[in-house]
Amino acid sequence: MDNEKFIRALSCWQSEIEMVPLEGGITNHNFLVTEQGSDSARQFVVRLGHDIPVHHILRFNEIAASNAAHAAGLSPAIRHHEPGALVMDYVPSTALTPELVRNDTMLERLVPLIQSCHRDVPNFLRGASVVFWVFHVVRDYAGSLKDVDSPHLDKLPALLKAANVLEAAASPYEIVFGHNDLLAANLLDDGKRLWLIDWEYGGFNSPLFDLGGLASNNEISEKQERWLLDAYYETDVKDELWRRYQAMKTASLLRETLWSMISEVHATVNFDYAEYTKSNLQNFEASYANFKRVYQ
Repeated sequence: MDNEKFIRALSCWQSEIEMVPLEGGITNHNFLVTEQGSDSARQFVVRLGHDIPVHHILRFNEIAASNAAHAAGLSPAIRHHEPGALVMDYVPSTALTPELVRNDTMLERLVPLIQSCHRDVPNFLRGASVVFWVFHVVRDYAGSLKDVDSPHLDKLPALLKAANVLEAAASPYEIVFGHNDLLAANLLDDGKRLWLIDWEYGGFNSPLFDLGGLASNNEISEKQERWLLDAYYETDVKDELWRRYQAMKTASLLRETLWSMISEVHATVNFDYAEYTKSNLQNFEASYANFKRVYQ
């Protein structure tokens, strides 16, 4: 069944629907669906996708995290779900870009959103949850690449050695409930407030992974990074925390690199994963070289 027929067959619709594909997803297919009601039309985002174990994506966990994030006031509500599909309220808004994230005023707006994710979402989380431990994810990705005889096998020994160095350097750890995928496209601005969407990778993790991911995904400056940590922790950040943060930021680049290597083999979305791998690998290598220069 093609995507359009699948969406029309969902059991939640009460009347005729119209749909258009949404751009931007690199893991799932997303559609904007308009349902004509008796008084007015309602709009939803339909997100298509099953479990992707090789990426540690489990839909039960995405649903639980999304529901908790909605209860915490961060995300749109899920109105329906069934195997292969999530139906969520559509929020008229603009997805952020790295350029928008790098704006100082936007960073000031983002800090409370991230703090609320880490502090408030766990209060509404129900059922079994997962730990998104980046170093386990990296090692498992490497195992999956070996399983398929990836063309990147020659790179894995050095990348796994780097993971071990970063894991030791990033301790001691504090644990929060992280979003773990702070790409600009997962942050929406409706003109009044910000929304945080796409909870595929939601799970307990270090807050430094989200902060480092936000920085590396959007190329914010070192001055902004230091401000970001001071604002998040509401204190002047000491050298020891800055080292741990740099380790987790570099680890976030390592994870994205291996994620892309996996996607080159397994993804079904039309996207240039090979180029994405190349770009992420270059960014990781530069960040890791700088980390070793300063801390080893």
